[in-house]
Amino acid sequence: MAAKALSFDVGDYVVYPKHGVGRVIELQSQEIAGAKLELYVLRFEKERMTLRVPTNKAESVGMRKLSSSVTLKEALETLKGKPKVKRTMWSRRAQEYEAKINSGDLVSIAEVVRDLFRAEDQPEQSYSERQIFEAATSRLARELAAMEETDEPRAQQKIIEILREAAVALAK
Repeated sequence: MAAKALSFDVGDYVVYPKHGVGRVIELQSQEIAGAKLELYVLRFEKERMTLRVPTNKAESVGMRKLSSSVTLKEALETLKGKPKVKRTMWSRRAQEYEAKINSGDLVSIAEVVRDLFRAEDQPEQSYSERQIFEAATSRLARELAAMEETDEPRAQQKIIEILREAAVALAK
């Protein structure tokens, strides 16, 4: 078998693109259909979900370690930028936003959060906009919380504060 490019240890926080931040709780070895398979057992507390990922498939499914501090800083800077709202149909934009969230890329997720954020003086969001905004904010906050060793509500508060300050600065 080829050498594994990615290696995670028990206790490591990892990002699984479709589910966000989880923790490696165990390395398992199972025999499935006569083949011995090494598995990472991931626990996603927020969803109360356990996922088993074959070690040799971790890279191909996009599983990765937490972002670097440079990437985190870039994502937080992205939040301060001017929202880019395309004038395409909502269904098309919603698909693009979902794809960015599921990519697992922190900066792309920050773009979704920035683009869907509404300050108090702005028009109300539609239900589906709110759902996507909350999903993206939660995903960003969970990675931020894991990196800064805090909890998700505090991380979400930090994100919202950055967005509010940026909205005030951009309104001037």
